[in-house]
Formats: sequence, C-alpha cells, structure tokens
Amino acid sequence: MTNPHEGLTVALLAVPESMASTLYGMYDMLGSTRRDWDLLINGVSGEPLIRPLIVSADARPIRSRSGLTIAPGHSLADCPHVDVVVVPGLMIAPGEDIAGRYPLEVAWLRERYAEGTLLATSCTGSMILAETGLLDGQDATVHWAYSDAMAARCPAVRLHPNRALVIAGEGQIILGGGGTAWQDLALFLIARFFGVEEAMHVARLHLVDWHHVGQQPFAALARHRQAGDAVITDCQEWIAQHYDLDTPVAEMVRRSGLSERSFKRRFARATGMSPLEYVHTMRLEESKQLLETTDMAVEAVANEVGYEDASFFGRLFRRKVGITPAQYRRRFGTLRRALAQQQGETAHMPGMRTVG
Repeated sequence: MTNPHEGLTVALLAVPESMASTLYGMYDMLGSTRRDWDLLINGVSGEPLIRPLIVSADARPIRSRSGLTIAPGHSLADCPHVDVVVVPGLMIAPGEDIAGRYPLEVAWLRERYAEGTLLATSCTGSMILAETGLLDGQDATVHWAYSDAMAARCPAVRLHPNRALVIAGEGQIILGGGGTAWQDLALFLIARFFGVEEAMHVARLHLVDWHHVGQQPFAALARHRQAGDAVITDCQEWIAQHYDLDTPVAEMVRRSGLSERSFKRRFARATGMSPLEYVHTMRLEESKQLLETTDMAVEAVANEVGYEDASFFGRLFRRKVGITPAQYRRRFGTLRRALAQQQGETAHMPGMRTVG
C-alpha cells in the first residue's frame, strides 16, 4: 500500500477515439480521493491522494468522436514519472481495425511496463493494450460487444468477456470490461494503493455500486446478421420470428434445402455459432425482454420462448447470463420501471417535449 503522504500519479492516455466520459470520469473520481470526502465531512478539502494527468502523443487538443475536445496536459515525451497508466475506452465499431494506428502510444506503453508501471484499461481500451503484445498468453477482458473481434485479432489472448475486472501480468495489468467498468477500475486502484476505506469513501461520495455480477447480464446478441450467405441470412430472418417452435433447427434445415450436415457447417461458418446455440440465444434475449417488461411467472416466460421444461430454462439462463431469471427481473425490471417513471415525470415538466 502506498504511503498516503507520497501520493500517486496516474496518466490517462488520450487518443482521438477516446471516450471523453470515461477519461474525464476517471480523472474526477481518482482526483477526488481524500480531497472531496474531507470537504463533505469536515467542510475543508483534504490533500488529494491521487494526481491524475491527461497525456497524448503530442499534447495538442484532441477533437473526440463524440465532438468534445480533450485537452492533454503532457505529451508522451514530456510526461513526468507516473505510477499508473490508464487507457480509457475507445469509441470505435467492433469491426474497426486499429492495428498500426497508435505506434507512439504502443511503444510508450511497452516502455512504461518495462519500468514496472501498472497498466490499466477500461472497456475497449484493452484493444490498444493488446497491440503491445503484453496481453499475449494473459487473461483479459473487453466490452462484451467487442469480444468476438478481439478474439479474432488477438488469438493469443485468453479472453473472458463475462468478467467485469481481470488482473493479469502478475498483477501489473488491470482490465475493466464493460462501458462503466471504469468505475470499478477506479475503485480498485484506490483500494490497492490506499486501502478499502478510502475506496469506500469515494464509492459513497459518487454513489457507485460495484458491478460484481460481471458483464453477462448486460450482453445482447452482438453478432450482426450475416449478409455473405443468402441461405443462412434467410434462415436467420425466419428464426427471428419462429424461435419458439418445437423443432426450430429442423425447420431451418428444411427451409435451407441443404443436408443437415451442410446446413450446420454453413451456419456455424456464417454466424460463429451452431444453429441450436443461435436458437438458444434468440430465446434468451426474448426472455430477458419479457422478464423486464411483464409480470409473467418464470415458468410462463420459459414456455413463451419455447421451453416446456422451466428447470432447463432456469439452468440455461443462469449459465449464459450469469444470474437467475428472478435475479435478472429484480435488477433490470426495477431499473426499467424507474427509468420509465422518470421519463414520464420529465415529459410532463413545463417546457419539456418528447423527441422522436
């Protein structure tokens, strides 16, 4: 644990694709450690324990893809000694190839790692870290929607897209997976260097809840409809409306006009999933929607999406989503209702109008 009197310097690495919300969110949360809690409790700002810096290749202002301007304070060349480097999430498409896009940043990250600096990433920031080769042979995570793309580009990385936080490189690399995993990452860094109590103070101050359930409950069917194989595309479009049938795979085989063996081989090549796995995924996504928006019993939900055996449905849901159907309903049904209520109240405020 770091001596509180020494403090900690954290560099937040900015590139044109950086998500400003993640970068500045971490900047504010890390910078608030000790300082803002003392202000809240004692009325006087405390001495901040963490000094966050924003660094980039040349320190010039960056126009992010969201339209916000990021103002780095240091270039890579004049950056002072730092204890931690964080690569925030990137606003890129899952299929966007970033290989060779950040040569200066990649070299700088390798140098910092060789010096013993702790490297951390949030969400899609791990895509840059993977370019360094430091994740080869290591456990890692990334936002669930980018897991297929990262696995294809970086086969040497042991990817765990269901995990919200992964520690690799014998503790020298920390990776946060989901879009808001930067909050978990910030709390983890505070706890690691200054203790759990300081991290709890920051969590209470910012009303942050640890994402202990991981990313699975938030995931949806992320694979895009396959346009390169017209036969499989037709089957995908058909199954989207008929996934609740008793023998959906057999019906897709019949519809395709192929032999069962040829159909399964072409379907897996086109989608990355077996036909049965694809059907289960479609059913589970619909069951999530029903759990969020209705009061149907779990058994009725199972039957509605095509499962006569509610016990099998429950086991499959738990294995694929990470929590039980009842837990999913409590977490996301309550959230959905609260947001709907908030939206309804806001729409009736004077001067407010609905867009869309």
